[in-house]
Amino acid sequence: MGGVLRADRLWVETFTGLRLTQFSGLLKVVRERGGNGTLRGRPWSLPLGERVLLVAVYYRTNLTMRQLGPLFGVSSSTACRVIQRLGPLLTIEPVRRPTDAADRMWIVDGTLIPLRDRSVAASSRNYRFSANVQVIVDADTRLVIAAARPVPGTTADAHAWRASGLSRHCEGVTVLGDGAYLNCGMAVPHRKRPGRALLQAEEDDNAEHRKVRARVEHVIGRMKNYKILRDCRQRGDGLHHAVQAVAHMHNLALAV
Repeated sequence: MGGVLRADRLWVETFTGLRLTQFSGLLKVVRERGGNGTLRGRPWSLPLGERVLLVAVYYRTNLTMRQLGPLFGVSSSTACRVIQRLGPLLTIEPVRRPTDAADRMWIVDGTLIPLRDRSVAASSRNYRFSANVQVIVDADTRLVIAAARPVPGTTADAHAWRASGLSRHCEGVTVLGDGAYLNCGMAVPHRKRPGRALLQAEEDDNAEHRKVRARVEHVIGRMKNYKILRDCRQRGDGLHHAVQAVAHMHNLALAV
């Protein structure tokens, strides 16, 4: 049976949220990272462009393998193998320290992502088994700088941040966080002390802090337009690869 979806403008823009030129950039990255493999053995039934489209559609729609396979004219097991093979190749580019680090401002926040794999997830405050993922966003461009590996959803943001190793990317950069990141080397809001009200200047600082920090919430909300981040059925490193790929596609949508 032939598939319905092809790597052309109509299907790419409808099912991935990317323009065709942006999708071409994603395809180029996957090809450069060895997405075609060694070209030995039995060839894939789908060309590379349609395999990348399959992975992007999966992350965008969170369809099951039984639903996804017929759309591309392949079996559910082939769709699963394509995702396992190409998912890690869609990850975001490694972070490079900006040359104008002193003038940049990054924002950090954690988000809970529902996850079926209970070896990673934990029962969390969103009443589901979830994982905590730390995300760094550039305050000016809204680009995702980096995303950490998921940790159990019961992990406090400060502990998750310290364990993530992302702080080494932030040397020389002003980093904003909310009140959960006390003693993490970030700019955090002023706290009320017992018996001491905040000064008007401190209230004004907190208001400006909230206004800027809201940008990371907006970015995370846009990333969750990819439904894989609303209920991830992947196991092992599947969620980590999904977050990295979604961050990459989010950046492409903004930068191209």
